[in-house]
Amino acid sequence: QVQLVESGGGLVQPGGSLRLSCAASGSFFSIATMGWYRQAPGKQRELVATIAMSGTTYYAESVKGRFTVSMDNAKKTMYLQMNNLNAEDTAVYYCHAATPRVYWGPGTQVTVSS
Repeated sequence: QVQLVESGGGLVQPGGSLRLSCAASGSFFSIATMGWYRQAPGKQRELVATIAMSGTTYYAESVKGRFTVSMDNAKKTMYLQMNNLNAEDTAVYYCHAATPRVYWGPGTQVTVSS
């Protein structure tokens, strides 16, 4: 079993930055891949970025060059550094882990607005 809790969401102005955190507990060392997804109102949940335990990362085209995913294994925490945010980034951001059984966090709201 793996438990995930996101934090770091909030309201930010266009062009601003936020850093999301996802703290994992439970069977952390059974995790193969972690990632971030987001869901905007009226839209389907979409993949934002993933990071494998090997360190390999993947980014959706819409966030490449602006977002960075990273992992601190000692803290059992994954991060998503989000820079140059725009209104289209407004969504609930969810942390995801695969062992390969899939686990989700409850989500954290990110709102980009002036």
